[in-house]
Amino acid sequence: MTFLTTVLFAVLFFAAIMASIALHEIGHLVPAKLFGVRVSRYFVGFGRTLWSTRRGETEYGIKLLPLGGYVRLMGMYPPQGPRTGREGWLTRMADQARAVEYEEITPADRGRLLYEKKTWQKIVVMLGGPAMNLLLAFLIFLGITSAFGIYTPTLTVAAVSECVIAADRAERTCTGDDPPTPAVEAGIREGDRIVSFNAIEPADWDEVGELIRANGAGEARIVVERDGQRVELPTVSTVLNHVPDRLDPSRMVEAGFLGVTPVTEQRRGGVTETVEQMWQLTRQSVVALASFPVRVYNVAADLVTGQPRDINSPISIVGASRVAGEIGASDRLAADDKVASWLSLLGSVNLFLALFNLVPLLPLDGGHVAAAVWEWLKRVGARVAGRADPGPVDTAKGLPVTYVVGGFLLLGGGILILADLISPIQLL
Repeated sequence: MTFLTTVLFAVLFFAAIMASIALHEIGHLVPAKLFGVRVSRYFVGFGRTLWSTRRGETEYGIKLLPLGGYVRLMGMYPPQGPRTGREGWLTRMADQARAVEYEEITPADRGRLLYEKKTWQKIVVMLGGPAMNLLLAFLIFLGITSAFGIYTPTLTVAAVSECVIAADRAERTCTGDDPPTPAVEAGIREGDRIVSFNAIEPADWDEVGELIRANGAGEARIVVERDGQRVELPTVSTVLNHVPDRLDPSRMVEAGFLGVTPVTEQRRGGVTETVEQMWQLTRQSVVALASFPVRVYNVAADLVTGQPRDINSPISIVGASRVAGEIGASDRLAADDKVASWLSLLGSVNLFLALFNLVPLLPLDGGHVAAAVWEWLKRVGARVAGRADPGPVDTAKGLPVTYVVGGFLLLGGGILILADLISPIQLL
């Protein structure tokens, strides 16, 4: 029964991700049609066509491999300009790709090609997909926050660590050689509420954490509220220890350490709390994206050498679906926690999809936005300098970048899927 439940929730999650991808493509489709761009195809998946139907000038359908989707916007490349006969390989490659696209373009399409549209219209069309995923993420997190609430650390102490243990030590039990934590030396007790740290009254636990980390091995003057009374504790010094980075938990950084764990409360909220949560997730996702190639390489290296999978390593859609299945089948989570965790994972994937597609490299949406902005800058510069309009940017010449990025995505995606099948991340 547990296996069937896991499979069921995994399949449901995979279907939800494919629905998110389909909506991403609708985010491109709708503004393109509103601006009069000819859209010849809208498909979910890649490979052989399983089903399709035509509505007007657009063919809608589903393909065999459910690993993405696309809309075919006609006129992505501008027409071929004058040639001298001495063009290099890049120009020849661009002309070959352009020739394939223009096989479907007719004189009746004039004025309806994407490259002919205004800069702001191109940007709206390209940003429509990521905006759809961002909207889905916001609605999902808003639903979680308002219906279930967010587990939020408070200023009240839940536990005090007895000793300082080196971060690289596998055994986490205190020994006689381990020094007591500054929290123990200061006399902090469970149930104490921290009201002041070095004369600063923190608004929340996140601020307490930042103050402790930034304090290094410095002096710490702590005031707590205990049994309704403010108690000034003996002055101690925080110690340097290696702790997970706030934005990149896979990286350990040297920072101040006190040795306390906060009480967490499930608090409901609204738009403000949702935006704050998504902002923190966005910062973490941007850091993860910046090191994505290195992270994929590390996953491959660990897979080859048989090293345990890092819990903070990237996962594929297959891996995310597997985690969602385990969440749905877990007997260690209450029903509302299961729903909130399952939806939170779905919201996080949508947020990551939005940010990933904003990377300014072709063939990603961000690459097309960058090309449109560059075209606008060139035209403005020419107008200011009194020169002739330089015309549209030839994005076909970006095909080498497209092939490199596309090749990495195929290779990286294959590595992550293989790792998720052989050495999956275990969250529960």
